[in-house]
Amino acid sequence: MAEITLTVNNKIHQIEVDDSWRLIDVLREQLGLTGTKEGCGIGECGACTVIMNGEAVCSCLILAGQLKDAKIETIENIEKDHLLSRLQQMFVEHGAIQCGFCTPGMLMSAKALLDKNPNPEEDEIKEALEGNLCRCTGYIPIVNAVKAVNVSG
Repeated sequence: MAEITLTVNNKIHQIEVDDSWRLIDVLREQLGLTGTKEGCGIGECGACTVIMNGEAVCSCLILAGQLKDAKIETIENIEKDHLLSRLQQMFVEHGAIQCGFCTPGMLMSAKALLDKNPNPEEDEIKEALEGNLCRCTGYIPIVNAVKAVNVSG
């Protein structure tokens, strides 16, 4: 066990972790942040995507030992004061949410892109989302939702 300090959703946590734990385990089991979903567990589906130090990452691939002084943002940090963010609103309005399992990862990948580039081209959106699998929407509503954030925001 090792003690680490990390920031999650703008809150500093000092926790004990086992080196074999993954970021998703720390978030869900230790911090109670269950919005991040585990799909494949091998970094192929993107369901567990969070933002770490400004980059979209699969939390199932990040070991606890890599978390020292990391800044993590999860899906729980997107809405403020029980109000959906503009990105979440566009997902709803464009039908980019169906079963909802991929949605947290999709939103975090899109947010990481929009944080860096508030007006991305369609190809940039597709590239940012390419690591996230969705079996329901066919992707067009998701891409349209991300495009709409900058058009109407």
